[in-house]
Amino acid sequence: MSAKTDVRTYAGFRAMTLLCLFILYAPLVVVTIYSFNASRSLTVWEGLSLRWYADVFVGPESAKFQQAAINSFSIAIIAATVATTIALAAATAIVRGGKFRLRAPSFGLITLPIMVPEIVLAVATLIFFNSIGFTRGYMTILVAHIAFCIPFAYLPIQARMQGIEDTYEHAAMDLYATKAQAFRRILLPLMMPGIISGFLLAFIVSLDDFIITNFVKGAGIETLPTAIFGSVKQGLKPNIMAISTMLLGLSVVMVTISYFASKWDNTK
Repeated sequence: MSAKTDVRTYAGFRAMTLLCLFILYAPLVVVTIYSFNASRSLTVWEGLSLRWYADVFVGPESAKFQQAAINSFSIAIIAATVATTIALAAATAIVRGGKFRLRAPSFGLITLPIMVPEIVLAVATLIFFNSIGFTRGYMTILVAHIAFCIPFAYLPIQARMQGIEDTYEHAAMDLYATKAQAFRRILLPLMMPGIISGFLLAFIVSLDDFIITNFVKGAGIETLPTAIFGSVKQGLKPNIMAISTMLLGLSVVMVTISYFASKWDNTK
């Protein structure tokens, strides 16, 4: 890349990059550090302690957060599984289905939730559930998360499938395998890194979602993000920092696994 087109050579680029990174990650570092603070105060440091992590599991609010965690993880697992299955079917039709009339519009509809502001999706989903008389609760959160997670699962799967030449399947069918057998025994194993990556991204998106969940959840049901928000409205407590740090750590681990899974090449 020439110096004229390399943005890194522009004056102030490095300083602006460092400033943006500081604004993004400094609050996360502060939350993580103070989650180990022995003091109940959020401004006074009294030494390292795991008391607030223990409080999450055995403290006065432990039952509420444990039920919220069960809801969050069960919804995330089911939503990611269903969304990944739908995304795999859609990618197979669009990438391997040849040319058909609605191919481009189909791709646009699948990826549209990524481009539309999440608050718009939340309001639209709420209006839809109210118009069909769908009582808000666990199922409304699950259905909304499935719809929202599909594009996040689809993009890694599509990218992986586009990188696999169809000669593998043609060779299998030349050896008298049916299309279903070629898909199940040849294409699907080669697609596994993309499928794993898509599932993990969909899982973490569902687990961390707040806006859509807050709109479509019913009374008496909470996920971890909404439970944290409800607790923060009553005042910021150190145990909230501990929960936030654990969620942050889980998100980092899942995204890292997804990244390396997408880079795994099993076609050789």
